[in-house]
Amino acid sequence: MGRALMIQGTGSNVGKSMLVAGLCRAAKRRGLTVAPFKPQNMSNNAAVAQEGHEIGRAQALQARACGLAPHTDMNPVLLKPETDIGAQVVVQGKRLTTVRAREYAKLKPQLMESVLDSFNRLRSTYDLVIVEGAGSASEINLRKGDIANMGFAEAADVPVVLCADIDRGGVIAQVVGTKVVLPDG
Repeated sequence: MGRALMIQGTGSNVGKSMLVAGLCRAAKRRGLTVAPFKPQNMSNNAAVAQEGHEIGRAQALQARACGLAPHTDMNPVLLKPETDIGAQVVVQGKRLTTVRAREYAKLKPQLMESVLDSFNRLRSTYDLVIVEGAGSASEINLRKGDIANMGFAEAADVPVVLCADIDRGGVIAQVVGTKVVLPDG
């Protein structure tokens, strides 16, 4: 079974996707077989994976950095917003349902099995899987049933590196604040 490392962020748009792509390319250049993985992504900008299914565009870019064709295991849960309050839920490339935000909170724990199945398939195939978290690691209001950040990292026993964007200002407070609100563990 291959190793894994997860990149989580102090917020959205702090550079997680590009950092994962860069780490994937660096690992590939060092002779490792490597694959990207993002448990859950929200995007209307999907990319076509094998068999015509969809994954997030960032994971398609990361797959390219690995020298791989995009595959739904690289992004097993894709949320595609349809309205201001609802999104289509795509699981392992197939549309499951459309839900409102509150309904999705109830659905998330049921999706962890599919997330772990996809992750374990990648981990059993590649030397290294580099995982990208979603949004901020410190959103305690989203912690219950989390499949995208620390909930996934703990369930899969994957070490986490925190990514922050110094250009946004207050980067030290972002890092310290993230550490403060995460549960001890």
